[in-house]
Amino acid sequence: MKRRVVITGMGIYSCLGKDLETVQTSLYNGTSGIVFDAARKEMGFRSGLTGNVQIPDLKNVLSRNQRVYIPEQGLYAYVATAEALSNAKLTQDYIDAHEIGLLYGNDSSAEAVMNSIDIMRDKKNTTLIGSGGIFKSMNSTVTMNLACIFKLKGINLTISGACASGSHAIGLGSLLIQWGLQDCIVCGGAQEVNPYSIGSFDGISAFSVRESEPTKASRPFDRDRDGLVPGGGAATVIIESYESAVKRGAPILAEVCGYGFSSNGDHISVPNVDGPSRSLQMAIREAGIDIRKIGYVNAHATSTPVGDSNEAKAIANVFGDYKPEVTSTKSMTGHEMWMAGASEVVYSMLMMKNDFIAANLNFENPDEDSVKLNIPSVRVHKHFDTFLSNSFGFGGTNSTLVIKNL
Repeated sequence: MKRRVVITGMGIYSCLGKDLETVQTSLYNGTSGIVFDAARKEMGFRSGLTGNVQIPDLKNVLSRNQRVYIPEQGLYAYVATAEALSNAKLTQDYIDAHEIGLLYGNDSSAEAVMNSIDIMRDKKNTTLIGSGGIFKSMNSTVTMNLACIFKLKGINLTISGACASGSHAIGLGSLLIQWGLQDCIVCGGAQEVNPYSIGSFDGISAFSVRESEPTKASRPFDRDRDGLVPGGGAATVIIESYESAVKRGAPILAEVCGYGFSSNGDHISVPNVDGPSRSLQMAIREAGIDIRKIGYVNAHATSTPVGDSNEAKAIANVFGDYKPEVTSTKSMTGHEMWMAGASEVVYSMLMMKNDFIAANLNFENPDEDSVKLNIPSVRVHKHFDTFLSNSFGFGGTNSTLVIKNL
């Protein structure tokens, strides 16, 4: 028998706020975290738009050695994870006595790599790079740092699946728990916000250039969208077997009841309709629920012309004549990339627990595909007990989660 997988804690650090309470307020009020960064224009960027995420000052929290080894996105992940562990009532004594796992989505550490190469080229002396250069620059930097700082003894693995990384981390973690290989796993996703990490995206004209109105630049599903806005930060979700949660008296917030995945097997950067459709269908099938029980869909929709259209087609194909509210929280945050699959679960959880659906900002004119969906441009007050969250990434990797209130 497969075990039930529940969510017992959450933490968030994003352009919408530095903790759960602040983020919930931003979602409720429809407050965008997108700004114009003049420094990016000076660097030669087509677009100076970005999610506004401040690097946390952890000098009085982490030791000097810990700070030397951890990169920007790792700092975000630390803050989100500390909040999630507290939220889940996981004490250090409990962690020390049990094998708590760690699966975290991350798919770049560009600034750290660049800094090491700059030293090597400029100084002609590799010894000046320092040991921190190793641990900051590896793609597994977030999990290696978090595992050591929080003394986690279970599985320790980075999930590298482009913009579906955070979602796959939660989904794969749920499978390990279902089959009894772990009792509790810290899952999540992190994304660096520095300009070096996304300069190549800007170079292929992936970003919106609606710079005169930063908060109106990210407009998922809208006919006049002209590209995404980069964002970042970190989000952590604690998942646990139902038995483990009950045994330790943990707060049980929701159940991960469905995980679907697929690959497009097609173009490396242009999404299709078939792959996402199969991911949705698998998640709903694995959840074993009537599709009409799904009260809300948090779409991947990044505000790109082709991506949003093809996802709208996939959602319409799968849901048929049933039309739950569909929004993309990226209208407020921009595209949080490797973090997005985890952060959007947190955003959706906050909405589900507080009986509202945040507005799909800047949705003014539907196109021929989005007109088939129920996309609210203003906040909706609604009780719902189940939501579906999509995350799709370069290379055609797709992940879908179905989560039920408890």
